[in-house]
Amino acid sequence: MPHPKGQHARVLLSSVFGPFAQDDEYGSRAINPAELYHNQVTREQGPFSLRMFHRSWGISLIQHNIPAPSTVLDFPTRGSFVQELQAGNYDIVGLSSIIVNVGKVREMCRLVREHSPQSTIVVGGHVAAVPGLETMIDADEIVKGEGIRWFREYLGASPDAPIVHPPLMSSFGFRVMGLPPSQGAGNPAATIIPSVGCPLGCNFCTTSSFFGGKGHVTTFYERGEDIFRIMCETEAALNVKTFFIMDENFLLFKKRAMELLDCMKKHSKSWSFFVFSSANAIAKYDIRELVDLGITWIWLGLESANSSYAKLNGTDTVALVHELQRHGIRVHGSSIIGLEHHTPQNIGNEIDYAVSHDADCHQFMLYTPVPGTPLYQEIAEQGRLLDVDLADIHGQYKFNFQHAAISRDQSKTFLDDAFRLDYERNGPSLYRMMRTMFEGWKRYRHDPDPRVRERVGFEAKQLRTGYVAALWAMEKYLQQTNAQVALRIRDLRQEIHREMGMFSAVVGRLVGPVALWTSRREVRRYPNGRLLEPQAFIERHNWPGGAAHQAAGG
Repeated sequence: MPHPKGQHARVLLSSVFGPFAQDDEYGSRAINPAELYHNQVTREQGPFSLRMFHRSWGISLIQHNIPAPSTVLDFPTRGSFVQELQAGNYDIVGLSSIIVNVGKVREMCRLVREHSPQSTIVVGGHVAAVPGLETMIDADEIVKGEGIRWFREYLGASPDAPIVHPPLMSSFGFRVMGLPPSQGAGNPAATIIPSVGCPLGCNFCTTSSFFGGKGHVTTFYERGEDIFRIMCETEAALNVKTFFIMDENFLLFKKRAMELLDCMKKHSKSWSFFVFSSANAIAKYDIRELVDLGITWIWLGLESANSSYAKLNGTDTVALVHELQRHGIRVHGSSIIGLEHHTPQNIGNEIDYAVSHDADCHQFMLYTPVPGTPLYQEIAEQGRLLDVDLADIHGQYKFNFQHAAISRDQSKTFLDDAFRLDYERNGPSLYRMMRTMFEGWKRYRHDPDPRVRERVGFEAKQLRTGYVAALWAMEKYLQQTNAQVALRIRDLRQEIHREMGMFSAVVGRLVGPVALWTSRREVRRYPNGRLLEPQAFIERHNWPGGAAHQAAGG
């Protein structure tokens, strides 16, 4: 039933409150910080770990697609959330969360009842998949799945109106080697969300399950022309040329991708794309199509050479990764530790195989039955679920189920071993990314397509300046602890000097010692890693007196 005030209702949309990177009574865990890369990808890489945060895009999309006056709070403190409740006179308070933060959702519902008792409480996000959630929290509505349509119907608006895509910055607060964020650091990118869901639907995948399961995709933009228009608007608004395509398998829909490429060629757009893809989707393209499209980063599920997941489809993933890298396409591999066929006897070989890909970045996750997934239902029916706090079901700690051959404590040991081996054998991801960028520049610096030349030329500028200084620092830092990797870094640095001129060598000698000093200082000060918290954001839309945007310190 729609809300009584309909489109005139005042709406507050909020992510859960911080802090995130410390143990507390509401379920935050120091082992599970709100940083994608430092948490799941580069966490064993010391001062070279990639540090950044990502916005809660879902609530921003909802905000821009409902007619009601609305406020978004992203990463608020508990106090600022209460302050907004008291000042805003809200009719609806929407709370979005992932499963591990159910304790914070419970507390925020309590705070709404105390400080804004007239408000209807709506809870959505992945936390909605928790069985029996309605008995754990005091909410009026629990929304499972995509929230734009639900909110439109709840407010009495047309659910089928075109989707408005606001400009969404992909990440913020980039930090590496002990250096604080600076303007333009980390090659800023914007996020584009063409659709949600995935046609492949691996049984462990939370996003696929959340948006309808295997084969179900909610497409916001069917045509490449529509995505191109949104990218042009975003480019103008945020001054970016790099786009993170938040789509579970963007390349699988080749017709749409090639329509987008036609528009890019027609308007001479030299953009870079970071995409998720499966091996079978990449097989639809020849390498030149990927290069022309501007694919510079692919997040690729590798899982296991012995797994039966359709997205691998018998592909030689090691050869695929190396072929992509030779053309300047960075690969972010993703592998699962603790699949059903893993044992203490064979898992070493499985980890070694994953590390042999030498991907630019490599995510390792525990095989985890997460509430709402087919895997969770299957393990529950088998009676193998363990009594584990929801705050600890995130794939970066220990098993939450009884594995046939690997104990819960062993699962953490094997996971930690995978991260360490990848770093020790292949070196910092920062170095690997530069190596792949350099390969792309060497191959395409004289390309007949000016769009391609412009893109690799931009990456070359980065290599000549700050990146080569980082290489100098990484080489010196690792000389005593990992001489083999230090030599490979030196070889890359020297080749860059030969190919790009002595200016890069001068920059390395002048700036490199600074980066080395800050890296060593970071490790001395924070031997277990610096705890970082995301900045808080307040954004108002359709608000009386005009829209307001505010970023609050955090």
